[in-house]
Amino acid sequence: MSPPAFVRRWLPFVVWAPLVTRDALRADAMAALTGALIVLPQAVAFATIAGLPPQYGLYAAMVPAIVAALWGSSWHLVSGPTTAISVLVFATLSPLAVPGSERYVAMVLTLSLVAGAMQLAMGLARLGAVVNFISHTVIIGFTAGAAFLIVASQVRNFFGLAVPRGASFHETLLYAGEHLGEAHLWVTLVGVVTVAAGLLAKRFLPRWPYMIFAMIAGSLVAALLNLVLGAGATGIETVGALPSAVPSLSVPDLSFSTLQAMVFPAAVVALIGLTEAVAIARSIAMRSRQRLDNDQEFIGQGLSNIAGSFFSAYPSSGSFNRSGINYASGARTPLAAALSAPILLAIAVLAAPLAAYLPVAAMAGILFIVAWGLIDWHHIGDIVRRHPRERLVLLVTWVGVLVDLEKGLFAGIVVSLLLYLYRTSQPAVEERAPPPAELGNPRRKMVAAGPDALPCPQMAMLRVRGSVYFGAVEHVRDQFRRVDAVDPQRKWIMLLAQGVNFVDLAGAELLAEEAQRRRALGGGLVIVGVQPAVEHLLGRSGAMREIGPARVVAHKGEAIRRVYPQLDNEVCRTCTRRVFEECQTRLPDGSARDDAPGGDTRRPAP
Repeated sequence: MSPPAFVRRWLPFVVWAPLVTRDALRADAMAALTGALIVLPQAVAFATIAGLPPQYGLYAAMVPAIVAALWGSSWHLVSGPTTAISVLVFATLSPLAVPGSERYVAMVLTLSLVAGAMQLAMGLARLGAVVNFISHTVIIGFTAGAAFLIVASQVRNFFGLAVPRGASFHETLLYAGEHLGEAHLWVTLVGVVTVAAGLLAKRFLPRWPYMIFAMIAGSLVAALLNLVLGAGATGIETVGALPSAVPSLSVPDLSFSTLQAMVFPAAVVALIGLTEAVAIARSIAMRSRQRLDNDQEFIGQGLSNIAGSFFSAYPSSGSFNRSGINYASGARTPLAAALSAPILLAIAVLAAPLAAYLPVAAMAGILFIVAWGLIDWHHIGDIVRRHPRERLVLLVTWVGVLVDLEKGLFAGIVVSLLLYLYRTSQPAVEERAPPPAELGNPRRKMVAAGPDALPCPQMAMLRVRGSVYFGAVEHVRDQFRRVDAVDPQRKWIMLLAQGVNFVDLAGAELLAEEAQRRRALGGGLVIVGVQPAVEHLLGRSGAMREIGPARVVAHKGEAIRRVYPQLDNEVCRTCTRRVFEECQTRLPDGSARDDAPGGDTRRPAP
């Protein structure tokens, strides 16, 4: 028996708890161990991106991971620190406080709380579909821009340059170009060795965490240089031992000024975090064949960030790498993601002292590799080559993110939505006519009317594909008016509406208006193949009364049989096109034709 809806909403883990058998527990524990080993170097690296001390990356992978696993919808999604969220945190808060300072950390915790509250509210309001309005191209542009921002933020650490704190992307590039000759040779060497080791590990040891190999290689080179030349001569700085691997209780800054400053950054973090989490959960659910609940995932992500803000965690979201590894490692239930947190804690306690030997330049090198991996070169190339409109969305998002991260993201979303609205505001309106070579063939099929088409001289057959809503009304009206503007004798329109899946009030009024106009001309409007939802709207809006219920029919043949007797008898008498089967032997008044089908195909004089 399924638990009540209230229980499924607030205690979703009771749904999958019966699946935790001894075998499932063993599989989940092994997957959790693998995930903990993977997240350890990532957490330290992502905290560096966010402008926080390294231990805060570990904290973000503990309590939030447990809460998101227990209250989320996906069985395999693993939450924690991510690259995109880390970049957002740094980009939005570094202008407000010095990264790494107590004030900065307090603002980050407040950001977690406010973003989590927004996510929770969206989940409770059942707004799970809102993430569908962020197009894939916007996400690609955003991640590419974030990659460039990561590189810019680590230039000072990779080359040992004194780049001013808070410098923008272009300011960092200009400073680096002007002062590249001042780069520290040994610091740069450590960074280069780290990048080389990481790339080689990714290439030849794909099953092992490349970050650990890169960290070890960079640390060994730095230790050797310091031993031979002395730490003062090399100028190599280290991260320093982690003060504590155990997340301490924290209280976000709830002052009005801080909460006010966090509203817009929190909205961006909430939106991007939810988009990441849902997209990752969907991609894994396609393989695991699990049914997802977007609203429940919103609730899980919101609660995880709210809880994390009281346990020294900065905003978290779903991680693609760790979630994919969790699924590939054989995880069967969300317990695997929850178990990864205590296992990570145990590993972090043992590894915390080793951070004293980790060079800052090595961390910069690792982040360079992370940034390179963020750029989706394949899809960017495809967009640039084949999709001109999406190319504009990509460019606006990428450039906007480099200038101002959160405003650039929203600019990309707005441009993509405007282009979508522009496309839908011009539904395809195509005239149908028989091929000229088949005139006189009663079994011919109607095709798109080309330049040499010879349609019925009294009735236009128009096929509409798309929605007829307020934004498309003018375009569809122009197509209707063009019919009699080109040939005043064509007073009838047969609208093939099988491809119209939505009509709003403005669209219904347009159809009613066109039916009235056609009657005034001495013709009419007949609609074929109306979808049930569209027919319901036409009836509810009153447009059906104006059109006439008898002129809304299911099939084209039925429409022709109803309209043909009302056509002008004299025009049909001299017409040699015989477009419809009814034209072959009889005139509209029912009298027999005295000529054979076919013959002269010239347009008859009006």
